[in-house]
Amino acid sequence: MRHNVLACDYDGTLARAGHVTETTIEALERLSRAGIKLVLVTGRELDDLLTVFPHPGLFDLIVAENGGLLYDPGQRTRDALATPPPAALADRLRGEGVSPLGVGQVVVATREPHDVRVLAAIRDLGLELQVIYNKGAVMVLPPGVNKASGLAAALDRLSLSAHSSVAIGDGENDHAFLTAAECGAAVANALPALRDSCDLPLAGEAGDGVAELAGMMLSGDLDAVDVPRRHVLLGHRGNEEVRLRPYGSGLLVAGPSGSGKSTVTTALLERLVGDGYQCVIVDPEGDYADYPGITVLGDPDRVPGVEEVAHVLEQPRQSVVVNLIGLQLRDRPTYFAELLPRLTGVRAKLGHPHWVVVDEAHHLLPAEVRRVPLGEAADLGSLLMITVHPEAVSTEALRLVTTTIAVGKKPESTLAAFAGALAQETPSLDPVADGDIALWQRGDETARHLTLTPATVERTRHRRKYAAGTMAKDKSFYFTGPGERLRLRARNLHTFVELAEGVDDDTWLHHLHRGDYSQWIRDCLGDAGLADEVAELERADEPQPAESRQRVADLIGRRYTLPAEPTAFDPDHDDR
Repeated sequence: MRHNVLACDYDGTLARAGHVTETTIEALERLSRAGIKLVLVTGRELDDLLTVFPHPGLFDLIVAENGGLLYDPGQRTRDALATPPPAALADRLRGEGVSPLGVGQVVVATREPHDVRVLAAIRDLGLELQVIYNKGAVMVLPPGVNKASGLAAALDRLSLSAHSSVAIGDGENDHAFLTAAECGAAVANALPALRDSCDLPLAGEAGDGVAELAGMMLSGDLDAVDVPRRHVLLGHRGNEEVRLRPYGSGLLVAGPSGSGKSTVTTALLERLVGDGYQCVIVDPEGDYADYPGITVLGDPDRVPGVEEVAHVLEQPRQSVVVNLIGLQLRDRPTYFAELLPRLTGVRAKLGHPHWVVVDEAHHLLPAEVRRVPLGEAADLGSLLMITVHPEAVSTEALRLVTTTIAVGKKPESTLAAFAGALAQETPSLDPVADGDIALWQRGDETARHLTLTPATVERTRHRRKYAAGTMAKDKSFYFTGPGERLRLRARNLHTFVELAEGVDDDTWLHHLHRGDYSQWIRDCLGDAGLADEVAELERADEPQPAESRQRVADLIGRRYTLPAEPTAFDPDHDDR
């Protein structure tokens, strides 16, 4: 289920002329029994609402005073969400005969045409306040307080996400919280401007529209409603933006080592996390240990427990990296098989996480895995798998893929490997070669080239692989020496430093004078900063072999954590 929160306006939406029908109440009760949280969001003062509405306990929380007050019907607690306007404002309006005049814990409210007096009073008293209109009502509130801010406070109290919510309303003051929800719906009697701008205009008026929406949530029909404003930017094809749905996507990013998989993944993650979607990154190699703004669980000495991961995910704004660098390669599929159902359980209960990212999917879901406990990617919200070898990923996992992104110089080979693993026809690749990645939607006969829109912040990746893993043959460094009398392969930085200590001085200086070390670091590791530092050393006059060896080793050690002992870690399956 995509949405597990219904946020509902009162007047004109849930209620008509202050009355809520039994049919509407029964529809909300069915939602509640299904585990969906209900939040009432109203511009009314709380005492006024409780006078006319006899079923406050039907809702988990009530946001009153247009976002100014949070009420818990179960605990009967009232919490002001902002500092109220000074008493001088209400006193002046009373003295001028403004009526009706309501003074709540945060809101001061009247009706048009008294807004003229309200605005004059705010100006004359030098107050920093906002005026919100709703079908003739005039509400005075502190800046930034509205139904959207009130809904955010309610969701925080419930540890739920706006990306798991649907909101329904009818008036001007509902724009904000319909926009804040993942999907915004408007009843048939809503103002035309609201119906025109909402994601889902309903056929039913007032409570009938609420019951209609409740039925769509329970049947799953609401999950299929497309909300284009929520789509995630991937890239461009000519002048056309190419975007992905944030829910129900099964995405595979595949291509050779060093072809740009990390660039695609980083761009998508930056946008998803930036938009507030909760992401879980299952990271076998420690590549995301320095990812900004995300909690990292696990390190080389400690594997995070499954329950530890689930506990952190209870906070919807907290994305998580599950770092499995401390786990043996052979044990990773078993760990992931235990983690996966726990993630689906958290998703079913709380409506998040929204995306699960599986790096090196051929490690965690190898071809030998015959059963994956997922009916569809939507069981996790959305699923993103990254691999060098699509054919080495479990067929059951590949069946969850709805969209494939192929990177590298020969995307047709990657697409053929994926299609072949599923015994499907390989798609043709459109003849327009303008673009750096290829996108294939399952079911389409043709894959399309497009240009990726990269992340705004570049991030250092593959520290573990470069430090202690196995780099591909064409990415490794070879100590050959003058006349190419040697061929000593450095598969990673650890073996590079070890071999550098053992090679003869002529071999070391041969590569140093030619600038081979900085060129390898720049071209194969993609670390321009380290390459510049090493290049400066290479240009030094008459460098001494022992001193230059040590200085290069020190430069590497400052940027990469080298293991105390060699490792058998081999992410590329013996360079297959």
